[in-house]
Amino acid sequence: MPKKRIYELAKELKISSTQLLSILKELGVEAKTHASTIEDDVAKLVQEILAEHPIQLEVEPTSEADQIQVADAQTIPETAGDFAKFYHLEPSKVAEYLWKKGEMVTVTQPLGQQAKELLKALVPSTVKPPAITSPDMEPSDLGTKLSSQSKMKQDWVGRAPVVTVLGHVDHGKTTLLDAIRHSSVAEKEKGGITQKIGASEIMFKGQRIVFIDTPGHEAFTAMRAQGAKVTDIAVLVVAADEGVMPQTVEALNHAKAAKVSVIVALNKMDKEGANPDRVRQQLSDLGLVPEEWGGETIYVQLSAKKGEGVDKLLEMISLLAEVQELRTSPNVAAFGTVIEARLDRGLGPVAAVIVQGGVLHVGDILQVGETGGKVRSIINAMGERLKQAGPSTAVEIVGLEAVPQPGVRFQTTKDLKLQRSTESLPQGKDFRSTDRLYKAFQKESNKFPLVLKADSQGTLDALLVAISKVKSTEMVIETMHAGVGAITESDIDLASVTASMVLGFNVRPDSMAKKASEREGIEIRTYDLIYELVTDLEGCIRGRCEPRIEEKPMGRAVIRKLFRVPKLGFIAGSYIQDGKVERNSKARVVRDNIVIGETKVTSLRRFKEDVRDVASGYECGIGLDKATDLREGDLLEFYTLQQV
Repeated sequence: MPKKRIYELAKELKISSTQLLSILKELGVEAKTHASTIEDDVAKLVQEILAEHPIQLEVEPTSEADQIQVADAQTIPETAGDFAKFYHLEPSKVAEYLWKKGEMVTVTQPLGQQAKELLKALVPSTVKPPAITSPDMEPSDLGTKLSSQSKMKQDWVGRAPVVTVLGHVDHGKTTLLDAIRHSSVAEKEKGGITQKIGASEIMFKGQRIVFIDTPGHEAFTAMRAQGAKVTDIAVLVVAADEGVMPQTVEALNHAKAAKVSVIVALNKMDKEGANPDRVRQQLSDLGLVPEEWGGETIYVQLSAKKGEGVDKLLEMISLLAEVQELRTSPNVAAFGTVIEARLDRGLGPVAAVIVQGGVLHVGDILQVGETGGKVRSIINAMGERLKQAGPSTAVEIVGLEAVPQPGVRFQTTKDLKLQRSTESLPQGKDFRSTDRLYKAFQKESNKFPLVLKADSQGTLDALLVAISKVKSTEMVIETMHAGVGAITESDIDLASVTASMVLGFNVRPDSMAKKASEREGIEIRTYDLIYELVTDLEGCIRGRCEPRIEEKPMGRAVIRKLFRVPKLGFIAGSYIQDGKVERNSKARVVRDNIVIGETKVTSLRRFKEDVRDVASGYECGIGLDKATDLREGDLLEFYTLQQV
C-alpha cells in the first residue's frame, strides 16, 4: 500500500508537521517524527477530518496579545516533568521543590491538586516564559525565576537551529558545507583537512540555519567536542563507500553526550562501491536505526561533490528544527559559548562564539570564564563588522583581556570587576572540563559512565561482556565509548564532557592524552588482567575503591639496536628518553602505544661498565629477561609496584 511522509502530507494540508503529529496521536496512529511514513488510507482519513474541521497553520506568536492568547490555552501540566518542559526548567529541580514543600512526587508521576496549586502559585502570569535555562538554579529559585521572566517584555521568538557537521576525516564534511554555502573552502585547506572551527549561515526557504564546521583530524578532537556541545542538530557525515570508521564512532559518541539530535548524511553516493544499506546496518548497531527500518534516525543520501541531495538534507534539518520548537528571548542579558579562541597579532585576543540568548552589542562588557572585557568589534562569518548579534549567531568578538578557553560560557555584565568577585558564573577547571549540571544528572540517575579502550577488538568484546555482568543496586554502568587502540585526547575530551572514568586494557595514554587528563582532572586506570579490571570496577561502583597495587613510572627508553649475546640473551642498545632505568626493575615493551609484552631488566651497562642505574639523556645496554619479540624502535617503560 502506498505510503506518505508526515512532512509531505503536512505541506499538502497547509499545516505544520507538529500539528499533523498531534492529530495522528489523537487517532492512535504511531508516528515518531516528521519524516515518518503513514499509510495512504490514514492520510485520506486526516484529509477528511480537516475538511470538516479545518485548522490554521501554526505560527510563532508575534505580539504580546498573541502570546497571552496562546498561553491562556494552556492548563497546569499533569506531571512535574511536563511543567518543567513547558517553562524550560530542570525537571529534577521542580520535583525537588515539591519534595521540600511536602509533596513526594517523581518527575513522571501525576500531580495531585495540592502539588498543582503549589506550582500554579509560582507563575504570576499566564504568559509562557522564554526558553532560558541556568545550570546553577536551585529549587528555591524557581519562583523568583518564573516571576522575573514573566515581568520581562514578552517577545520570545523562534530561533535558528545551530548545526554541527561531524564525521571521519576525508568523508566529505567540508565539501558538504562547501556545497551548502556555495564557496570553495575545501580547496583552500591544507591537505584537505579543516584547520580550525568555522561557522556560516544560510537561508533555506526563508529559514536561517547556522552551521559549525568541526575538524575531523585526530589532532583537533578537542575542538570537535566543544562544537557538539553548543548545537541543536548534528549531521553525521559517513562515506557510503567506506562506511563507519573509528572517528565516526567517536563523533557519534560526542553527539550523544551533548544530547543533540542526529541526522546521518550518506555521502559519496556517486562513487563506485557505495553501499548505503551496509552503512545503515553498521550505524543501526550503534543505535542509529533508520526511520524506514522502524527507528527514529533520519538518513539522507547525497553527493556533496556533485551537489546532489543537499536540498533534501537542508529540508530535513528545517523540519527537525520545527519539531524541536527552538525558542529564546532577545530581552535577556546576552549569553553563549566560546567555540574557538586565538591571539591575533593586530587585534589581540579574538574569540569565536555562538550567541545562545539575548542580543550582543558592540560596547557590552563581557564575563568570559576567568577573563572578560569590553566588546570592541563583532565580526560575522563573512568578515563583516556588525553592531549587534542576536540568538543563534556565530561571530568573532574582539576586546577581551586574555584568550579564553574553548567551551567556556560568556555573559554580559554591568561591572566586570564586580562579576569576577562573585560566583554567579561557573569558573575554573571544573566548569571548563565538565558541565556541572550534567554531572549532577548522572549522579541523580545512578549512572556510572565509562570510557573503555583495549588492545584488540576480541579483548574489547570480552571486556564488554565481563562489565555487563557487574551488577549493583546502587549504580548502573554506562559505557559512553569503547574502542581499540591507545587512549587519546579524544577519549579524555569525551570523559570530560560525560564525567567518565577512563579504563585501558593493555594500552596506554599517548602524550596528548596524559596532558589532557592532568588538565581536566580525568582519572585513567590501566590493567592487564580482566579480573583486576572487573574487581576494581565492582568496588568503585559500590563506593569502596579498595587499595590496589599500582605502577609507579620510573622512565622510558627507545630501543636503537638489538644484540644477541650467548648465555645472556638479548641486549637492547637504548636511549633513555625520560626518567631513569634501574637494574632489576620491571619493564614493559610498547609498540605503537600497544603493550606487546612484559619483561625485567637483568643487566645494565654503560660502555663496558656494569651500572646500577642510567638517567635521562644517556645511552646504555639493557639486558632483558624473556624478551624474544623485540624490534628496533620499540619503547621500554620501566616501573615499580606500590600499594595505593
